Amino acid sequence: MTSEARPPDGPRTAAEPSGEAEPPRGARPREIELPLGIVLRRIPARSRWVSHVWRAVAVLPGAAPADWAELREEDGAVEYHAATLPLVLHRAETEAYRVGLASRPRNVWVVLRPAPAGAAHDVAVHLVTASPFEAQDYMESGDEIVEPVPMPDALHAWIAAFVDAQPDDPEFVKRRRTPHAPSPEEGLGDSRIPQENDVYRAPATLRARKDQT
Repeated sequence: MTSEARPPDGPRTAAEPSGEAEPPRGARPREIELPLGIVLRRIPARSRWVSHVWRAVAVLPGAAPADWAELREEDGAVEYHAATLPLVLHRAETEAYRVGLASRPRNVWVVLRPAPAGAAHDVAVHLVTASPFEAQDYMESGDEIVEPVPMPDALHAWIAAFVDAQPDDPEFVKRRRTPHAPSPEEGLGDSRIPQENDVYRAPATLRARKDQT
């Protein structure tokens, strides 16, 4: 049995059920989602300790629901349409998506976790994200497997349209310090006489006193 993917229907807000009209052109939704089919490949391992390893190899934009639908088998490796999960974009993560779109190669990231006891397979698809920052958080936890997957052109266009529709971030202006301008008579007493508070004087003041003596 195979799972057929259909092209994405365009951005859809999280509150909209499938099949309703997409947001009007020029709208700036805070959150949108798109179903992504997750394709995993089980590869025989050349190890005495494990029999196989899992790799996320593709995503299918707009895919129908699936539960470990076998796609093909070749040389002992089997590919499955393991699940279909929503790829959710949040306005607050716009900068992360920009970083991802500017990277080469462009990827989304699939997060895998050990499957519950008794499951048909030993891994489960936990999440798919377009944020490299979120993917990094999962990598650092050490409890999940994070797999980069090439971003299809249709998915790239969908994410880029969402990013372009968001308000521009306020321009960052670095605050500059006002240069310190010491007065000619900084400190107390006669500037020509060494004093205990010379340590607080500006070097220019000390040089001026030396020139006067």
